[in-house]
Parts: sequence; structure tokens; C-alpha cells
Amino acid sequence: MAKTKIFITQPIAQSAIDRLEQRGDVEIKVHPDASKIIPYDTLMDEVMHCDILYCLLHDVVDKKIMQANPNLRAVASQSITPDRIDVKGATEIGMPVTVIPAVVTDATADIAFGLLLCVARRILEADRFVRAGGYPGAQSALFLGGDVSGKTLGLVGGRGRIGKATGVRGKGFGMKVIYWGPNRMTPEDEAEFGFEYVEYEELFKQSDFVSVHAAERPETIHLISDKEFKLMKKSAYIINTARGPIIDEKAMVRALQNGEIAGAGLDVYENEPQIEEELFAMDNVVLAPHLGSAGKDVREGMAHRVVDNIEALIDGTTPPNCVNPETLKK
Repeated sequence: MAKTKIFITQPIAQSAIDRLEQRGDVEIKVHPDASKIIPYDTLMDEVMHCDILYCLLHDVVDKKIMQANPNLRAVASQSITPDRIDVKGATEIGMPVTVIPAVVTDATADIAFGLLLCVARRILEADRFVRAGGYPGAQSALFLGGDVSGKTLGLVGGRGRIGKATGVRGKGFGMKVIYWGPNRMTPEDEAEFGFEYVEYEELFKQSDFVSVHAAERPETIHLISDKEFKLMKKSAYIINTARGPIIDEKAMVRALQNGEIAGAGLDVYENEPQIEEELFAMDNVVLAPHLGSAGKDVREGMAHRVVDNIEALIDGTTPPNCVNPETLKK
């Protein structure tokens, strides 16, 4: 019997690859470059030679890709939401698309708080200064930054998993945590977490740090734009580990240039992988390349969830996380 050919668009945890190879009925090829998203043309070439495509969050898998190879059986994504996969097109041609469950809560909350600390306390600026041979002394005013402990953390979308986890980290720093969202927590949850619900505009007025955790939907595109930045304190910072389009990136650049806010910590961008060029020159902005889930243990667990789906597809059973299960009947 011919082996099932699997193409993986970037290196993943070796233990997940080993698990597939131990089956004996698969043949695996991994695109070796982990430094950038696989080019569309390269992906098109590779998909011509595989039975199952194992892709990552930023890989664009459109209907053209899926139809390029009549032997392609499924698209197995290592993302929680198939944002860049044409699920509708896949369903039309009977192509199963699998994802993974929400397993990145703590890892993403860690990144959110890491960005908050880095931008407020100017850690990266200080790091670059020391590497260049500088040392201003322990009580120099050169890198005075924003205080964190005791300040107000405002969560946009704070009722969700990652918002709550970020708020818990804030409470650990003695912060007052306020939140807004289309759906309010139960009184019991508010009491348990110690979060206070406020109206939308009030959140921007009160917060020393605004951390974005809303889901990307049509109604949340540019949810935060010029109006919101003008409401913020000039000493406040914005942190985004949710989805880039929730913030109007050009409006954020204007707010930073005009001194309307003190800084930004960003892990996501409106037009990934493109980023507004003005941000690169700003010392009060910390930029990360969508690192939310980039913990070794977390990524390894994510890869094994994809393998669970792939093994089910090979064995003809129902994958644990298929977004269009109706295709499995065809």
C-alpha cells in the first residue's frame, strides 16, 4: 500500500514527527525554513506532491491551493481558528479542514504581560544600550519608564480565556483590573477574579495599560482607532496579543507620533507579516513576531493535536477537531 504523503510547512516538534513516522504508513517532508512564512508559490509546488497538508497559522491555503492536487485529502492546520484557510471553498470541494483546540491561554497571557513589562520598563532599549557598551549607573534617569505595580490594567474583551489569564497576572502585580466586552461576566466570576466591569470609553480613560483580547469579527475590525487613542492617558500603553486588525494600525502610529499614548507592545499586526514602517523607528514600541504560543511545551502539544487529527484522517475515523465535518461523509 502506498504511504500517505504529508507536507509540513515549517519545522515542528520532533516528537510529533517521530510519532507519525513510527506508523510506517506515512512519508513526511518538512519545509526547513523556520525564519519566514513559506512563499505561496513554494506551497503550491509542494502541495502537488502530498496527500495531507500540515500548515501553520500564517499559511494562506485558498481554494486554488486545495484544487491544485486532485490527490490532496485534507488540510490539517496547527491554528485554533482557520483564519487563512478558505473553509467555504474546502467544503465545496469536499476537503476536510482540521484545527486544534484552544491550548494557548497561559502562553499568550505570558506574552501579553511580557510585552507590558518590556515596553513600560524600557527593557529592550536598555538591553541595546548595554550591548553597545553603555552603562548609565543604577540610579540614572536615562531609562525612566512607566510603573506597573498598582496601576490600572484595562482588558478589551476581558471575559475570554486569555483576557482573564492576563488579568490574573495583573492582579499578581497589585494592579486594579477593569474590563469591557460585549458580554459581561457573571457576578460570581467578577468576584472570583476581582475584575471590575466598565463601559467602553471609560476603560480607555481609566487604564494605564490597555490589553486587547477581543475576537476578530467584522464588528471588531478597527475597534480601536483615533477616538480611543485620544481617550487614553498620555502616560498609557496599549498591548495587543489578540488579532492585528482590531487596532487601526495607522491610527496607532499617529497616536504614538503625536504623544497621545506612551507606547505599545505588539505581537500581532493588521496586515501580517507587513508592519507599518514607522513603528520600526520608535523606541517606545516593542515588536514581537506573533509569539503568543511560542512556548516549547505548548507548541509540542499543539503539534500532537494536529497529529491526532492526521491519524484519524488516515485511519478513516472522525478527527477530534474538524471544522467542516460534513466533508467526512463524502
